[in-house]
Amino acid sequence: MAQSLQSKKRARQNTKRRTINRARKSQVKTQIKHFETAMENGNVEAASEQFKLVTQKLDKTASTSTMHKKTAARKKSRLTKRLNALKAKKG
Repeated sequence: MAQSLQSKKRARQNTKRRTINRARKSQVKTQIKHFETAMENGNVEAASEQFKLVTQKLDKTASTSTMHKKTAARKKSRLTKRLNALKAKKG
């Protein structure tokens, strides 16, 4: 258990940041699931719209220290590949 005032405050801050970071990561995962659902249905327009939303959410999460910028870039790149493959198949 934390003893000093400084360590007690740090413990409080850590729990607060943890809940915020968890919520942000959860939102990203949910957005990716919506994108994957649109991909499975084969709807290019819906998938494109969801991809735009996923990209915004990833960029916003990466701008904080919740997710590393390169991790967000990697996820966007992989989702872009999948979207382009769907467009090529439909086109």
